[in-house]
Amino acid sequence: MNDIDAWVWWLVAAAALGIPLVVTAMPEFGMLAVGAVAAAVASGFGADLVVQVLVFAIVSVALIAVVRPIAARHRSQRPQLATGVDALKGRQAVVLERVDGTGGRVKLAGEVWSARALDTGRAYEAGEEVDVVDIEGATAIVM
Repeated sequence: MNDIDAWVWWLVAAAALGIPLVVTAMPEFGMLAVGAVAAAVASGFGADLVVQVLVFAIVSVALIAVVRPIAARHRSQRPQLATGVDALKGRQAVVLERVDGTGGRVKLAGEVWSARALDTGRAYEAGEEVDVVDIEGATAIVM
């Protein structure tokens, strides 16, 4: 087997490792694929098989050791940009129809929402501004 064949085999290995990456969405396969590409580059520069395997192992392990914890940390963080009903929590609404513990209506973000008071003993009259503390289904919980 000549040097050209070796780098081609490493690229085939990288492509083969890319398939389970796509199918399983496990980033470790991608890191192994990058290690195989690094070994192909080493092979292209004329490194012998032992060096190629070492390059593959070192690059793959380094990526898994460094990138994986960073990715896990980012995955566990809440998104900084709130969307959907999460974006409505903490906003102010204007009472359109009396809101108490059993129901009412508010105008929130330009739309009319059903609403319920967080404190069931409290009532808010039309025209008052209230804070949205939660969204349950299609009902804004206000105070």
